[in-house]
Amino acid sequence: MGHDLFSIGILLFHDVEVLDFAGPYEVFSCARNEENAPYFQLATVTEQNPVMCRGGLTVTSQYTFDNAPHFDVLIIPGGPGARAVPSPALDTYVRKVSDSGCILATVCTGAYILAHLGLLDGKQATTHTAWQADLAHRFSEITVVSDKIVDAGRIITAGGVTTGIELGLHLLERYFGSEARRREAIRLDGPFV
Repeated sequence: MGHDLFSIGILLFHDVEVLDFAGPYEVFSCARNEENAPYFQLATVTEQNPVMCRGGLTVTSQYTFDNAPHFDVLIIPGGPGARAVPSPALDTYVRKVSDSGCILATVCTGAYILAHLGLLDGKQATTHTAWQADLAHRFSEITVVSDKIVDAGRIITAGGVTTGIELGLHLLERYFGSEARRREAIRLDGPFV
């Protein structure tokens, strides 16, 4: 990864929800500044290639856990694979990334991966509304809230499937300002946003 651009990794795993990673990927890969230069350098990372997503889409990541560079932010999407107990390799990788000071941001039920690792203990967090009660029941150390995005600094959780796009815009604004967010929102949805 280059040193000039803000680097974002997107974690992929078996049975990942496609829009959970594709939404933020779209934001990060297309957002540009006033000079039409990208804000982010973006890559996907997984334990093993290829990844079979929910619905049958097959994706190949640029990196595996063994050769992934340092990221400034790691996006952790949800899906049935996120609600399962993480593999030892995924567990180790996310802990290593967390220990490196990387910002961890989940989409939808991606919060379960951080919850399983104890990284949400004592914090407020959100997930898809259909899974909020389950998350709160299974992980009582977490204060589960119904907010669309909960930004706790180094850990950010976002609600349902399409909230991944909102998370991308949130991070764009957090690091590059409201005008950067506005430009990308207009590109995504047109001038009526």
